[in-house]
This record gives sequence, C-alpha cells and structure tokens, in this order.
Amino acid sequence: MEPKPRAGEERTPIPFRSSRFFCVGNRWYFTTREGFDSGPYATRERAEVGLRRFLSVVRMLPEQQSETRH
Repeated sequence: MEPKPRAGEERTPIPFRSSRFFCVGNRWYFTTREGFDSGPYATRERAEVGLRRFLSVVRMLPEQQSETRH
C-alpha cells in the first residue's frame, strides 16, 4: 500500500513516513511530529484513541505566527 499525500502535499515521491505507534515491554506509545512520545497504553487500540484525543486538542489551539519579531 502506497502512502497518500497529506493536505498541501503535491510533491512526488511522497516522503518516507514511519508508524506513529510503537511497543516497548508490552506497552504501547505514540509519537508526534514534534518528537513527543505519549504512553504507556495497555493496547495499540488505546494508543490510537489517545492519539485521536491528542490531535483533537491540537486542532483547537491557535495557529503559531510564522513571523519572527526583531
């Protein structure tokens, strides 16, 4: 299965992406693009729920200003 482009992505080929989920010692975690790891969760399914909750909170945050002030 080939990865699908993200919103705003038009370049080809699509960059390599790894899974957001990983297991350590029978506990599941997810990682964000910013490098934040969340967990442990008892199952991968619970980690997936945790990621959906995390993303719903992130979507409510105001967007960062891209301008830098001097």
